[in-house]
Amino acid sequence: MERILDIFEKYVDHYRKLEEDLEELKSEFRVLKRRKIDINSRIEAEVRHGQKVKKDVRGWLKAVKKIKKDIKDVKKRVHSGVPFYGRVSLDKLVRKKIEVVKRIQERGNFNEGLVIERAPARGIRIPTENIEGEISKGEIQKHLMDDQVGMIGVCGIGGVGKTTIMKHINNDLLRDDRFQKVIWVTVSYSYPLNVFELQKKIVDAMHETLQEVEEMRRAAELTDIMGRKSFVLILDDVWDNFSLMNVGIPEPVQNKSKVVITTRSIEVCKSLDCQIVKVQPLSPEESLNLFLEKVGRDVLQKVSGLEETLKLIVEECDGLPLAIVVIAGSLKGEDDIAEWRNALNELRLCVRSVKYVEDAIFGRLRFSYDRLRIPEIQQCFLYCSLFREDYEFVREELIEEWIDEGLIVIDELGSRQEAYNRGRAILNQLLQNCLLEECVEKTVKMHDVVRDMAIKSIGPGCGYLVKAGMKLEEVPNESKWVGDLKKLGISKCSAMRKLVPLELRHAFQNLELIIVSGCRQMEEIIASSDSDTSSSNKLSLTFPKLQELTLVELDQLKSICSDEAVMVCDSIERIEISNCPKLNRIPLQLPLLDNGQPSPPPHLRKIGIKPKEWWESVVELDHPNAKNILQPFLEFHEWDIDK
Repeated sequence: MERILDIFEKYVDHYRKLEEDLEELKSEFRVLKRRKIDINSRIEAEVRHGQKVKKDVRGWLKAVKKIKKDIKDVKKRVHSGVPFYGRVSLDKLVRKKIEVVKRIQERGNFNEGLVIERAPARGIRIPTENIEGEISKGEIQKHLMDDQVGMIGVCGIGGVGKTTIMKHINNDLLRDDRFQKVIWVTVSYSYPLNVFELQKKIVDAMHETLQEVEEMRRAAELTDIMGRKSFVLILDDVWDNFSLMNVGIPEPVQNKSKVVITTRSIEVCKSLDCQIVKVQPLSPEESLNLFLEKVGRDVLQKVSGLEETLKLIVEECDGLPLAIVVIAGSLKGEDDIAEWRNALNELRLCVRSVKYVEDAIFGRLRFSYDRLRIPEIQQCFLYCSLFREDYEFVREELIEEWIDEGLIVIDELGSRQEAYNRGRAILNQLLQNCLLEECVEKTVKMHDVVRDMAIKSIGPGCGYLVKAGMKLEEVPNESKWVGDLKKLGISKCSAMRKLVPLELRHAFQNLELIIVSGCRQMEEIIASSDSDTSSSNKLSLTFPKLQELTLVELDQLKSICSDEAVMVCDSIERIEISNCPKLNRIPLQLPLLDNGQPSPPPHLRKIGIKPKEWWESVVELDHPNAKNILQPFLEFHEWDIDK
C-alpha cells in the first residue's frame, strides 16, 4: 500500500511540475513575442527607405518563428493525455524549451541596430522565364526609345503573354541607364479603380512615402515625387480607364518618362491615348519550341512515335503561351504513347466544350486541372483561388493552411511532419504543372487567368463559393450551394454592401471559412433587419463549424453583424482583420466558465490585426475584459522576414 501511495505522490508531483513548467514556458514566450513585435515595428519603418535587414536579425526572427512552432507541438503533447512514465521526459523537454526561449531573448537586444544602409534600387528584377514572340517585345522596346511616345498600351487576350514580355522588358531596363527609375505595379481588377491603393503601390515601389491623407493632396505629392526623375512606370493588368492626374502620375513626355500598361481591352488603350502594341499568339514554330522547352526536349527520343500526337496537342494550345506552359507541365515525365493520345482526346473535349471565344483559354487550362486526377490535390489547388487576385503565398504557410483546413489529413499519414511532407509534394506538383508560379523570396501565386479557371471549376459538391471582380450585391441564394457550402471567398465585388442576408444565415451552418477582401462598398457581413431591435435579448447567430474569418481592405465596413446580435463560433480558430478602419466592434460571444467569467473560444489559435492602433483604441468587444482574455492570441501584422 505504501508503494502505491509513493507512486501516486510522484505522479501528482510530476503532474504539478509539468503544468507549472508549461506555464513558465508560456510566460517566457509572451515576453519574447512582445520583443518580436517591437523589433518588427522598427524594421517596418526602416526597410521602406532602402535599408537592408541584418543577417543576424533575420536569423533571430526565424529562431522566434521556429520556437513558436516547437512550443505549439509541446502544448499538444502535454494536453494529449501523456501517461505517468512519459511526463518526466516531457517535463525535461519543457525545461529545455524554456532555456531556448531565454537564450533567444538574450540575443534580441541588437544594440548596434537592425538594418544596414543601402542605396535605393532603380527597380526590382522580376523572376521570369524564356519567351517566344520577340516581335512584340521589339515593338515595345522601339516605343520606349522614342521621345515622342509617352503612353504605351500592350493589349491581348488573357494568357497570350503580355505580362511575361513586360517582365523581360522590366529586367532589360534595369541593365540600361536611360531611365532613373523602373517601377512595376500590378493593378488587378477593381471597379472603380482604387486610387489610394494604386498610389501606395507606386510609392512603395519607389521606396517613398506619402504624408498626405486626402486623395487630391496625395496625387499632388506623388506628382512631385515622380517628377524628380525620369521613369518607366509599368502598370500590369489594367481593366478600366483612369485619369493619370487623379492618381498623381505626371504626363510622361514632360521629362522623357514612359507609362506602359498591359490590358485585355483595346478600348482602355485608346481611352488613355496609348501607342498600341497588340500581342499576337505564337506562330506554330514558336509554340512547338516553347512546348518542347517546358516538357523536355528529349521527349521525342524517349517516347517512340510521339511526334504527330505532340504536334496536334501543341495545335490545340492555339498559340497561347500560358496554355502551352501549363499543358506541357501537366505532361512532363509522361512516357507512355497511349497516355499522350488519351491526353490529346481529353484536351480536345475540354476545348470544344467552351461556348465563347473569349473563354478559349479556360478549356485548355481546365485540361491541366483535370489531369491532377487526385481530389486531394485538386482541392489544394482550388483552395488557393479563395484568396484575392495576385495574392502571394509563403510556401510553408500555404502548406500549413492545407493541413489546418483538413485538405491534407494528418490521421491518414501518421503525423504532422508526414502531412507537411505530403504538402510539399503537392506544392511541387502544382508548380511543375505551372498551375502555381514562383515569385520572389519563397512565395508562390496563381496567374490571374489560372485563378479565373479555378473559380469556373468550382461547382456544387466542392463546398466552395468564390466570386471575384463581379457586380454582385450579395451572396447568390442558389439552392445548389445551400447546406453544402464550406468555404466562401469574396474579393473586389465593388457593388456588394452586405454579404449574407440575415434570413439566409441558417443556410450556412456548414460554413468553415469566410474570406472577404477588397470590396470597397461592403458595410455589413451579416445584414441586419428591422426585427433585430424587437427583443431586449441579443440575437445569437450560430456558426457551429466556422473556423476562420478573414476581413481585409474593407474601407466602408461598419459591422460584422448588428449591435443587437452576437456570433457564436465555438469552432473558431483564426480571425484576421486588416485595414477595416470603420469597423468598431467584434461581436464574438466568449464561452462562460462555471464562475460566470468569459474564456477564449476552445479552439482559438490566432487573432491577426492590422493596424495595431485600431485594436488598441477603436475596436470594442461585448465583455469589458475580453481584450485581456484574447491578448495571448493576438498577432499584429507587421514586416515578415519570409516575404
